[in-house]
Amino acid sequence: MTGKEYIRNAFLLKENDRPAWLPFVGCHGAFLTSETADIYLSSAEKIVKGLEEAIVKYAPDGLPVTFDLQLEAEALGCHLLFSPSNPPAVVSHPVEEGFPVDELPDFSEILRKRDGRLGDALRAAEIITSRHPEIAFFGLVTGPLTLALHLMGTSLFTEMFENPDKVNRVMEYCTDVAELMSEAYIEAGCGVIAVVDPMTSQIDPLTFEMFVSENSKRLFAKIREMNTLSSFFVCGQAEHNLELMAACGPDNISVDENIPLKEVKRVAEGAGISFGGNLKLTTTLLLGTEEECERDALECIDTGGNRGYILAPGCDLPMNTPVANLIAVSSLVRDKYRQDVLRNSSVKITAEEIPDISSRWITGKAIVDVVTLDSASCAPCSYMMELTNRLLPLFDGKVEVYEHKIKTHEGLAMMKALGVTKIPTICINGEPLFISQTPPLLKLADAVKERI
Repeated sequence: MTGKEYIRNAFLLKENDRPAWLPFVGCHGAFLTSETADIYLSSAEKIVKGLEEAIVKYAPDGLPVTFDLQLEAEALGCHLLFSPSNPPAVVSHPVEEGFPVDELPDFSEILRKRDGRLGDALRAAEIITSRHPEIAFFGLVTGPLTLALHLMGTSLFTEMFENPDKVNRVMEYCTDVAELMSEAYIEAGCGVIAVVDPMTSQIDPLTFEMFVSENSKRLFAKIREMNTLSSFFVCGQAEHNLELMAACGPDNISVDENIPLKEVKRVAEGAGISFGGNLKLTTTLLLGTEEECERDALECIDTGGNRGYILAPGCDLPMNTPVANLIAVSSLVRDKYRQDVLRNSSVKITAEEIPDISSRWITGKAIVDVVTLDSASCAPCSYMMELTNRLLPLFDGKVEVYEHKIKTHEGLAMMKALGVTKIPTICINGEPLFISQTPPLLKLADAVKERI
């Protein structure tokens, strides 16, 4: 049976003899081909080369063509900051800077031209799908809320309360963009469209229903009309919105390690759809040993089962994820003997590695600690850091802001010391206050004032 058949069976809730395997190779493809991320993500030929290497090394059932949630934003006029080791970051927001919503560009015309990196991604899709018809290739589309945040910046969260009609107009526009991008990926040969909307983890259910539900229902209905499978993919602590996501009509919901896989399975089975996730990106795949990666994968396999489940990382693989770790997971998926050995036989942060932070707090100041995956590569983390850094000019030296990236052992140790269990999270003077939710600036500033 081909990899594409394993993926399709999982989406259609048919029993497989093993879970489908979907490594999210984005800028990791640059690592496989000794390129920098900025060069790799700007060349159809280099993307194809990276995917070819991933196919050889990881024997995947499915692969994303690319994992770049900035493609549409860049094409619509957002400026990007490129990095040699991460996907680019959006650093300008046209609507926040005064560009009229009703004059945003005609995305169908942008697609017709096939210019720039967006054109490169679509050309890469055409090439790789024609070369490897046995693999299910995913076209990753930036979800409407995340694209709206790219266009509006963090003012989006304030406008949700003060000018909801404006936000709805932007959301409708972003949904139109996602529909057109989905169609382009389908025409390029992709068999699955994954709507990747990490910012939906940052809003409460009421806000989800106000701004996301109807637009997402329209988007997934459109993908279904095009006779294509779909996934609603979110990273971050989105457990409170899982049932709303499933109700939007995707064929699949996929999550990261912030959400227990048992809960995802419960919601997906209740909705009659498939589910995917949630291999740990940093603690195992990036920083762990091969055996730790196997154990994490086995836990996912035992929870997910062989019907309706796709084993996958929770998000874009960190660029320098050890190849051996991913090979170990790929091998385990197919090796039932090794699975049994591991079942009958984890690495944690030791007590000695957890710092004593009792002397960290300064009278008359607020210490703001933000625990992130990595603000350079994670959209919710990036916007949370952007928001907290906006506190600095408001408090005239009375606020200090620190980021703790759990891609490092030091960051993981600080996460333990602060008692943080979900990312990203904002702590003020040691108290986790905004847990995987990006608040309006005024609400954050008020919380700081109370603690100075």
